[in-house]
Amino acid sequence: MDPLHQFQINPLFQIVLGGYDVSFTNSAFFMVVAVAAIYALLVMGMANKSMVPGRLQALAEMFYEFVANLVRDNAGHDAKPYFPFVFSIFMFVLIGNMIGMIPYTFTFTSHIIVTFALAATVFVFVTILALMKHGLHFFSFFMPHGAPIALAPILIPIEVISYVMRPVSLSIRLFANMMAGHTMLKVFAGFTVMMISGLGALGFVTGLVPLAINVALTGFEFLVAFLQAYVFSILTCLYIRDALELH
Repeated sequence: MDPLHQFQINPLFQIVLGGYDVSFTNSAFFMVVAVAAIYALLVMGMANKSMVPGRLQALAEMFYEFVANLVRDNAGHDAKPYFPFVFSIFMFVLIGNMIGMIPYTFTFTSHIIVTFALAATVFVFVTILALMKHGLHFFSFFMPHGAPIALAPILIPIEVISYVMRPVSLSIRLFANMMAGHTMLKVFAGFTVMMISGLGALGFVTGLVPLAINVALTGFEFLVAFLQAYVFSILTCLYIRDALELH
């Protein structure tokens, strides 16, 4: 009945290399499942390439067009070469979130180490991209255009801290939303079971209220799972645009 038990990481295969525990865990397993599901969707969906698409092809094309529009509208046409990067992140986060909605699975995006690794990957990518495109001129990003030079000692540290905190805010937003949502679902599910089993026939009637709330929360959690993948991807697009245009 512990609502936090669902987030416990357990090793499936114990592996120790050089004194370090690198066991294959349930979190790693469902990451592999997510990658396999994405691969199957895209490969099987686009295998026939019919003029009149089937369900899988229509779903694959829908995701492709959605992310392509996301990149074009938020990062600009110059960001087109980086579409595969954004698409990979969107699909990995989305499928990971959706897999976590299936009972007895594991939501790896509810762990900050996973979300921070994704956010740090985005941070390093956009920083390297900005340095490659602009060279040392990249550091002008930390001094707002048109600001008085006298304010530089104040503005530059603020801008640097804001820039460095990007992966922190990006990772916490995803992890916190997924963890809070799943915990809430578990708590209400526990209420439903206790009310139905503890009060007999009366419990069956009174248990319908938390059951209805749990159904509504489940639908809301599906929406949150999609929205968090969308927010993560749209912020990635905005960071890429900053790297390309330095503003």
